[in-house]
Amino acid sequence: MKALIAMSGGVDSSVAAYLTGAAGFTGIGCTMRLWDADGDDCAAEKDAEDARFAAERLGMEHHIFDFRADFREQVIGGFVRCYLCGRTPNPCIECNRHFKFARLLARADALGCEKIVTGHYARTEETDRGFVLRRGLDAAKDQSYVLYMLTQAQLSRLMLPLGGLTKAAVRQIAAEQGFLNAGKHDSQDICFVPDGDYARVVERVSGTQAVPGEFVDLSGNVLGQHRGIIHYTVGQRRGLGIALGAPAYVVGIDAEKNRVILGKNEDLFTNTALLSGMNWISGSLPQEPVRCTAKIRYRHTAQPAWLRFTGTDTAVLRFDAPQRAITAGQAAVCYDGDIVLGGGCIERAYNSDIMH
Repeated sequence: MKALIAMSGGVDSSVAAYLTGAAGFTGIGCTMRLWDADGDDCAAEKDAEDARFAAERLGMEHHIFDFRADFREQVIGGFVRCYLCGRTPNPCIECNRHFKFARLLARADALGCEKIVTGHYARTEETDRGFVLRRGLDAAKDQSYVLYMLTQAQLSRLMLPLGGLTKAAVRQIAAEQGFLNAGKHDSQDICFVPDGDYARVVERVSGTQAVPGEFVDLSGNVLGQHRGIIHYTVGQRRGLGIALGAPAYVVGIDAEKNRVILGKNEDLFTNTALLSGMNWISGSLPQEPVRCTAKIRYRHTAQPAWLRFTGTDTAVLRFDAPQRAITAGQAAVCYDGDIVLGGGCIERAYNSDIMH
């Protein structure tokens, strides 16, 4: 059986490729060319070289798929549009949705591969009720949050060899196999924003400059001037550029009026979120409210909540206790223990006394 393996040039995907071969599959490595850093393709070339070296060491074919044009439109463009609307996007989720799974499966079909493989720290399992997605056993590396969009069809063909391993074990395997990237650092930032300057990317890609506007309080009183809404996100305290004599936090962004709303830390806590674009991994939408735990960002610790579908892809998520900075544009992902139930995009947050 043949498997197409996404190889980024990092240690995780290289070890995933090794483990795929060790499991008896005929592996074909591929590197997706997604972006260039301001026209400088040196970093991308180095990553492709590292991937090619690992594939050759394992006796595998290696292909490079150039998806830069589509990535720029679907992922970078979506990221920019989201910020311009006063939201905070998660482009890694959109990259997984459109490229690491949808595109990868299409190329797997073209190459006659029954399975696809990635180096994500999560687990898949086939049960009598279908396929399930579980958290990775290494809690510090678990990436199940960014995989909530997977479907039964995708899970049936997906292999995640690292889900039961720790990062230390992965590096040890890489060293034993003589991979040059055994000690390579993990990427910590969004790939196309390596310096963390989101606003610069938004201005460069959109071709527009951020428009200054008003800081206001929750009552609409003007407090000062901001540099443009793309410089701010809900929950932010540092870098506001305004002194009010007491700690101030971004508690909302009004893109239509070009306003950034400031308040106290306690103003950031809400217990309910409206979700859109819901994906329910089992494929069978629940008719009654579901008891779960839920995360509202990648590093958030999942908290007890109730979820109720209000349409085929919309839902209301109500936490038992208010959560800090539930942010439009981010994903809310629901769990039953270590099983990922599904998730969706946060549209807005508010406080509610009932699960309606």
